[in-house]
Amino acid sequence: MGFTKESAVDAAKNDLAKRLKLNPEDIRVSGTSDEDFPDMSLGAAENGEMSAQMISSGWKINLDAGGKNYEYRGDKYQLRLKDFEGKNYKVG
Repeated sequence: MGFTKESAVDAAKNDLAKRLKLNPEDIRVSGTSDEDFPDMSLGAAENGEMSAQMISSGWKINLDAGGKNYEYRGDKYQLRLKDFEGKNYKVG
């Protein structure tokens, strides 16, 4: 599955809604930005994951829900949730 910035934002909202047991409409996008990340895991490798050390361009997606901020990182190939309850997750 390939992502655009818009589809990555939608996928991030849906993923966070499932994790928090909320409706996607309860998730607010507080910002998106184009970013260069330090590696192919977008600087959000899962525990024990190895990734190529080359600059990857993508997007940082900030979502707000329940008074907290959540950070997703995506590119055209993948979507990751950074530091959710102390862990990184590859979403898609």
